Amino acid sequence: MTKETKQQFTLRITQANSTEMVVILYEMLLCYLEESVNALRAEDEAAFKDAVRKSRGCLNELLQSLNTKYEPAPALQQLYLFCIRRLALGEAKKSEELLSEIVRVIKPLHDAYDQIAGQNPSGPVMNNSQTVYAGLTYGRNTLTENMADQGTNRGMLV
Repeated sequence: MTKETKQQFTLRITQANSTEMVVILYEMLLCYLEESVNALRAEDEAAFKDAVRKSRGCLNELLQSLNTKYEPAPALQQLYLFCIRRLALGEAKKSEELLSEIVRVIKPLHDAYDQIAGQNPSGPVMNNSQTVYAGLTYGRNTLTENMADQGTNRGMLV
């Protein structure tokens, strides 16, 4: 994942509600799975293992965030466990096909959560995060990020 992509994810995370957080986790997982396939094709063992490890982290986070008292959490739990098993097998066999199976499971879930994310009226999960406004300034096609609300009351409240 490029530095710019990480920065974009970080920015989105600071301003996301709970449903948008799930969408972001799905997107990160899909990105890491793509990286693992690319590393397989390039025969880069270290990059492959790193991408698989990060994919596993995303899947574990999705699994741990489920509240199994409510539907469709039990079904999602089974899907995530399936994906974790396929990821382990794909890592052991270095199989692009097994990694693609995970993408085929996660992509429709991502699309569904992406559609309903805007319907969640709750505010951002992270309170007191820095507000970032971006816009075109100082000329044609130049994007500049302006930081606002730079007060001392940022971060964790005690």
